Amino acid sequence: MYSFLSGLYKHLTRREAYYIVIIGLDNAGKTTLLERIKSIFLGVPGLPPERIAPTVGLNIGRIDIGGARINFQDLGGQTDLQTIWERYYRECHAIVFVVDSSDPERIEECKNALERVILDDTVEGVPVLMLANKQDVPTALRLESIKEIFNQIAERLGARDSRVLPISALEGNGVKDAVDWLFLRVQRNKVNRPPIIISQ
Repeated sequence: MYSFLSGLYKHLTRREAYYIVIIGLDNAGKTTLLERIKSIFLGVPGLPPERIAPTVGLNIGRIDIGGARINFQDLGGQTDLQTIWERYYRECHAIVFVVDSSDPERIEECKNALERVILDDTVEGVPVLMLANKQDVPTALRLESIKEIFNQIAERLGARDSRVLPISALEGNGVKDAVDWLFLRVQRNKVNRPPIIISQ
């Protein structure tokens, strides 16, 4: 009887888990984005921006949404750390590529980094969300300019779900919409990238 009840409990409390990789060049606002996601969805204050240091390795954040667990993996964006990104592609269910819209001098570098991601065979079929961050900065490139750059490599994505959205991770504008888009896409993409089943 105990094993029956234990099995029933495990079955009733299991849920889907998804892994989303947050990448982009250094100083794009990836960790600020992760902290803002945690504050919006968990209701706890994230780290203040002045306390956020450059990521060396990995930051992790978890939220529960729609009965599923979303695990965000924020990876360092310095040039020598970009080589570790590919280690996370095989297990990820979506990729978020964050662009610093206020730094037009590095846009070509962003484009090249994103192309390397898209050309990796292990990300075939994975939804890609490009976030034009720092839209709160008056001199930031607007969404249309960022889309032009993104559209130059969009044909390589094939039939995969992809989108460019404007956000301000600092102020929180557009962050909830971005997470909602991601959650819908990983749910739709279960055939290509099945979720991991976990117990609560």
